[in-house]
Amino acid sequence: METKQIVVYPNDILTTPTKKTDLKTAQKLAVEMFMTLKKEGGLGLSANQIGEDKSVCVVDVTNPFFLLNPVITKKQKEIIYKEGCLSIPNKMITTKRYERIEVEADNVEGTMIFGPEKDNQVDNDLLILEAVCVQHEIDHLNGKTIYDREFKRESFRRTEIKIGRNEKVTITKDKETLTMKYKKAIPYLEKGWIINGHWYTTSIRTTLWCSRKRRLVIGRRSN
Repeated sequence: METKQIVVYPNDILTTPTKKTDLKTAQKLAVEMFMTLKKEGGLGLSANQIGEDKSVCVVDVTNPFFLLNPVITKKQKEIIYKEGCLSIPNKMITTKRYERIEVEADNVEGTMIFGPEKDNQVDNDLLILEAVCVQHEIDHLNGKTIYDREFKRESFRRTEIKIGRNEKVTITKDKETLTMKYKKAIPYLEKGWIINGHWYTTSIRTTLWCSRKRRLVIGRRSN
């Protein structure tokens, strides 16, 4: 049996949900997928990544297994992860995933649980990797890629204002508000307080003492 060619993004088959299939078809397809996965040196593969419009995926992290028409039924503890993909070569994307998930599939009785049960398990990292891999492959079957799960840090718009050392400012955090001289507010700002509706950037603190009207560079969240 020959290995299959990996479909490379962008391609419509990678962004279209796959169709459900039967166990006999899935078993035969899984053999080809495991052979292709081994050749490519990956951890997981979905059927549409080899051009097959069928809801089947294979995973080989702790032990090899395949899933037929899988559905994630429960997710726990959101995490930020770094992922690659055989269909998106030479690219790593920071994603939002879950540390622990529960999955139901037509070739498995009951529920499969992926991810660590406790935070201090010896194989914690490996179990998280497996859980992320399962999420990655089920996403493929649903027409999603790592680009759809990309974690984008909130952008900031740089602003420059001038505040005198003895000038009074209003700082806030949660529902608490304080008014004091700017020089006394700096320790609060470094702990996450907001000054006059702006975020304080601690990395530029050394520039604040260069003149009588000190320059404060801050960031305001973009809308």
